Order: sequence, then C-alpha cells, then structure tokens
Amino acid sequence: MAGRNEAELPLTHLGQKTEYKSTYAPEVLESFPNKHPNRDYFIKFNCPEFTSLCPITGQPDFATIYISYIPDELCVESKALKLYLFSFRNQGDFHEDCVNIMMNDLIKLLDPRYIEVWGKFTPRGGISIDPYCNYGKPGTSFEDTARQRLLQHDLYPEKVDNR
Repeated sequence: MAGRNEAELPLTHLGQKTEYKSTYAPEVLESFPNKHPNRDYFIKFNCPEFTSLCPITGQPDFATIYISYIPDELCVESKALKLYLFSFRNQGDFHEDCVNIMMNDLIKLLDPRYIEVWGKFTPRGGISIDPYCNYGKPGTSFEDTARQRLLQHDLYPEKVDNR
C-alpha cells in the first residue's frame, strides 16, 4: 500500500468527537493496511486503566491489558482499540472471558500472524487473576510459536507489589 494517502483510509474515529459506548461494542474496531507485511514485528498495546464488571456482584474490576501481535496484512487502529476496550466498562464478564473475547475479536478483525492478550487484574478479596491467551495462525510457524510461548508463559511471576 506504499504511496497511499493516509486521508484515504476508511477510519471513522480519528479526528472526530469521541463517542464512548457504554456497552460491549466490537463494531468500533477498525484496521488499516500494514505497510510492512514482508517483515515480522510486534505491535504492543498497554491499557493500564481497563475496567469491566463482575458478572455476579456487579462490582468493578480493574486491570492492565497487554495486547501484542504480529500483523499480517492489517493493523488495528489505536483510537478504535481504545474505544473498544472502554466498551467493556459496563460489561459483566469474568476476567478469563474478557481476554478471550478481546483476542477473538482481534483475530476476526486482523487475521494476525500471532497475537497474545494478557490481563493483569488488581486484587479483590486478596487475590489477583492474570489470564493469558495467545494464537498463532494455523499452518504457519506462528502456530508453534504460540504453543511454546503458552507453555513458557509466566515462568517467573513478578512480585505483587509492582502492579
């Protein structure tokens, strides 16, 4: 897509008044063409102010969400991702569900070579929950990469005081 004018991209959130959805809204996700599809590289997003609701008590849960992926043909637009993550604010899902829903939505949008989503939720009731999921495109070397990263994930957990 070299030489394409950025103004021609079909992005609807950039430069517009921000409308925050109050319920889960995967439709706000947008992508743009990867200008370097011939290279493997990571894109990482950190969202330290993620919130959702406990589906049982309705109490808020807080987390830092880490999303890392190796794009193929498409990249996620960051403002759209921010709006998408904000849309979980009133969503009642368990922590494990939140990270898997995010990964499924991003796979559907981007068809990445590799992706991982990690939620580091703050403790409630004296315990924290840090769900992690990943995916490597089937039939590629990234399928094996996903398996290896999953098996080696969090071998050296951090101290609780550095959240």
